[in-house]
Amino acid sequence: MTVSLVLADGTSFKGESFGYNQPVSGELVFNTAMAGYPEILTEPASRGQLIVMTYPVIGNYGIQPMSADENGLPTNAESEHAQARALIVSDKSDFYSHWNAAESLEEWMKREKVVGIEGVDTRELTKHIRNHGSMTAKILFDGKQKPAEYAYTNMLPEVSVKEPVTYNEGGSKTVVLVDCGVKAGVVRCLINEDLKVVRVPWNYNYSKIKMDGLVISDGPGNPSYCSEVVTALQKFMAKNDTPILGIGMGCLLLGLAGGMDTYKLKFGHHTQNQPVQLVGTDRCYITTQNHNYAIREDSVVGQWKVYLKNLNDGSVEGIYNTRKPWVGVMFHSESDQVSTDAEFIYDDFVSKL
Repeated sequence: MTVSLVLADGTSFKGESFGYNQPVSGELVFNTAMAGYPEILTEPASRGQLIVMTYPVIGNYGIQPMSADENGLPTNAESEHAQARALIVSDKSDFYSHWNAAESLEEWMKREKVVGIEGVDTRELTKHIRNHGSMTAKILFDGKQKPAEYAYTNMLPEVSVKEPVTYNEGGSKTVVLVDCGVKAGVVRCLINEDLKVVRVPWNYNYSKIKMDGLVISDGPGNPSYCSEVVTALQKFMAKNDTPILGIGMGCLLLGLAGGMDTYKLKFGHHTQNQPVQLVGTDRCYITTQNHNYAIREDSVVGQWKVYLKNLNDGSVEGIYNTRKPWVGVMFHSESDQVSTDAEFIYDDFVSKL
């Protein structure tokens, strides 16, 4: 079935439908990862996105079983269900081959209600987003009603747990994880550090919990819509010297709580290979990121300092406080307990507990 991708600026692309056949609207972004489409589609930070994959062939290794591990966390995925609204590719593989594959990408997308378009010139589409910035878009089907306009809102209630959940009860230290849309891989990394993790909803009153550290998780959307989280964090920071780690959205919220400003990047960072430099050194880390916003560098003042910077566009990738053990980074660990460059953020956090 031929469908149309219509961007907010009026630009249109044609393609063939696969997956779930339903008109949809969302925020159009491109992701430069070569693999990992199950994790990208299920990552809570992808909530509401229409994702353009720049790698030309997607789906060749199918979808692995998405069961639960010993901690109740989803395997081979970053959350229990798809978070993105649509996947746009140049070529969707008609056949898949992997020793652990359970089904095809298309079968899974139909069940998870993710719309797909193939046959799009994703090179041209990516260049358009790069030049004009990320924007909203619609996927239209002939003979079907147009979807409602995509509205930017606070999406944290859609991706956060509803009640507190505890992992690794016998951990050596206790950390509270404020769930703003946390990846399963982040929870695993905290557990692997032998931490007891108390995962609480985004708007939970965590100030009375006895803890050794506080983690503000990654998540979707615009941090300016999350004033409730910022206010609670400011109150906590005013009364405690407890170590704090902000990851992705959590870093932005920590920055806002510290008096900084945020802004929208032209086309965001959505990839597995963003180069990040430790300020004042020649050390570079290759990181996984999925966000559209950043901290404005000239607002990092006083006892706050820039910790890391992006080597592609010079944006702030990390902040730290010179008087308190508070750190925020815009990147996170990869999935499936893989050892990556980013693991040092957890080691440094644990050393402060």
